Amino acid sequence: MSKLRSTVGPKDTIIDSKETNDKETKLLAYVNDNRHFSLIRALHLADLITLFNGFCGVMSIFSSLRYCLSGQTSSKYLVRAMYFMPFALFFDFLDGKVARWRGKSSLMGQELDSLADLISFGVCPAVFAFCCGFQTFLDLMILSFFCLCGITRLARFNVSVNSIPKDESGKSQFFEGTPVPTTLGLVSTLAFCMVKGRIHEELPGGIWFSGTPFEVHPMVSLYALSGIAMTSKKLRVPKF
Repeated sequence: MSKLRSTVGPKDTIIDSKETNDKETKLLAYVNDNRHFSLIRALHLADLITLFNGFCGVMSIFSSLRYCLSGQTSSKYLVRAMYFMPFALFFDFLDGKVARWRGKSSLMGQELDSLADLISFGVCPAVFAFCCGFQTFLDLMILSFFCLCGITRLARFNVSVNSIPKDESGKSQFFEGTPVPTTLGLVSTLAFCMVKGRIHEELPGGIWFSGTPFEVHPMVSLYALSGIAMTSKKLRVPKF
């Protein structure tokens, strides 16, 4: 079997040319499909489950916005925003299980998964943090950095997934950098603070440099560390 060798990176990466050609064939088949509802026809069951992941993320953002529009008085909206994210995680796990069970995957599904994860585990935790009180200029810069790290992490996964060793079921053996869904750990931390009444002005650590252009909540550094961990090349997290 022929092999394609990529010289990108410190070590040569071997890529199976047959697998690459199969993916290109599937992509061309979709591009050249001019039938009505060709987009719907191209979706597998796992892809539809992935869309539920994205749906939960969008609903979480809407709930966070409703909390802000209520003058930050209706905490039920903030609680609802928090609950939508674990449901997104459930669908994120389920789509992979279904894809392996049915033995069907696609380039469309790979892209859908990354875009849904970006919404549910990148934008949602950042918006949730904003609603909890991280609203200074430096806070927003760090939250933006966090989201950009999530974008970069998912883009790297899409281009490198074929070069990561697989097990017998075709599942990657490890993640490069922490998986994007681990950002729900940050949401859990803020949820604990919310239960204890430690949000907004009462956030742990208070605010530094208050009244200056550099005022910042030190707790937002958790988001910066999470972003760095996601984009790490050396950090490898085993898959279970």
